[in-house]
Amino acid sequence: MASEVVNVGNTEEVSIEELAQLVKQRTGSNSTIEFVPYDKAYEPGFEDMMRRVPCVDKLEALTGFRPRTPLTEIIDRVAAFFQKKAEPVPTPRAAAGSAV
Repeated sequence: MASEVVNVGNTEEVSIEELAQLVKQRTGSNSTIEFVPYDKAYEPGFEDMMRRVPCVDKLEALTGFRPRTPLTEIIDRVAAFFQKKAEPVPTPRAAAGSAV
């Protein structure tokens, strides 16, 4: 079986700035967004795509799966996961009458 490259992602195009604004909005964060020039964010010679919009047609053809979860729902789920992870874990209490 030959290996193939398959894009997996949301087909909704969004800039990094728009994503940052959306995360702030969905999480109620008052964080400031810091803009870093491209040449400061990456090492010399690094090349990145300026736009990313994955075509998921091959994914659907191979697996029958097509991503359909809206970006806002993904942000909400990720934020809830990290919120839950940050909550302190309750310590188990000793049963009444038991030796501690």
